[in-house]
Amino acid sequence: MNRPAGITAERISKKLGATVVLRDVSLKVGPSEIHALVGLNGAGKTTLLRTLLGMLTPDSGHARLCGSDVETMAASDWSRVGQMLETPFAYPELTARENIYASARLHGLAPGPARDEAAQALAALGIVAYADRRARVLSTGNRQRVGLAAALVHAPSVIVLDEPSNALDPQGIIVLRRLLQEAAHERGAAVLVSSHHLDEVARVADTITVLHRGTIIGTLRPGTTDLERRFFDLVLEADSLLPGEDPE
Repeated sequence: MNRPAGITAERISKKLGATVVLRDVSLKVGPSEIHALVGLNGAGKTTLLRTLLGMLTPDSGHARLCGSDVETMAASDWSRVGQMLETPFAYPELTARENIYASARLHGLAPGPARDEAAQALAALGIVAYADRRARVLSTGNRQRVGLAAALVHAPSVIVLDEPSNALDPQGIIVLRRLLQEAAHERGAAVLVSSHHLDEVARVADTITVLHRGTIIGTLRPGTTDLERRFFDLVLEADSLLPGEDPE
């Protein structure tokens, strides 16, 4: 029986050098949920995502994906995860099509299905016209689309994306929004996205968590009025209470 999809941070703390980057962070993303992690630059968002994906080891606490601790996850569980952090997945000498196909194969798809899914991903992200161009000559926005296609091509049940709308034009942002909604609300994926663009994530998220200086300081409800004002109210209140040390 397959484990349920999901993303869990359980009391994670992390230092980088002498700087406390995450402080006792707990967060849970269930199946069929799009959960947005928002915060100012330097809040610790990328560090948390890297820890959830096993790229960093927490000093304390636990990270779990698909119900398994990331430190001991089986390859079959990792094949159900799609992620893009900081820079999009793209080997510069491979074409857009080859990059997406490679990602599908690396996530366990057989050659035939991998080719089919790569073709569908190219179409879904609107980059069919660039399919046979090497990644190194693509625009920044189209490289971002290739990275998103590579993260989503295998229909993952857990999706972790760091600033996924970076460099996308308005049409690309609408496409991204639709793909994430389909993944979560039609396929049941657990989706975690980070951003400092509150207005954009509010259009797609079911839940918004605010991270500030390495600490979760509250949640926001999408669809309510004055989200930006509420966000800054939380930040200002936290600044009066948190120790005077900023994560990087």
